Amino acid sequence: MDSLKLEIKQLLIEALDLEHLTPADIDDDAPLFDTDGVGLDSIDALEIGIVLRQHYQLTIAADDENVRGQFRSINTLAALVASHRNENASLEAIAGKGD
Repeated sequence: MDSLKLEIKQLLIEALDLEHLTPADIDDDAPLFDTDGVGLDSIDALEIGIVLRQHYQLTIAADDENVRGQFRSINTLAALVASHRNENASLEAIAGKGD
């Protein structure tokens, strides 16, 4: 999971033009959208959604009430991506049994 967290940090730094930050500067549990954390805003949230869709094939519904919690920190984003990967692996395993 640590490599996934590092990968997500690097993606966010590149996508959001956070050149002043390194992955080490972003605490895994720091709030992404709080001035005491990374200090991102709602436009950044949209960009994160785009990055997650492009890089991990995640589809996130804007009206999903869980999105705020899933976008809270690097830890929650990594859990979301890992969960998505596990779901896809399970679906592939099920589909493979039908062959």
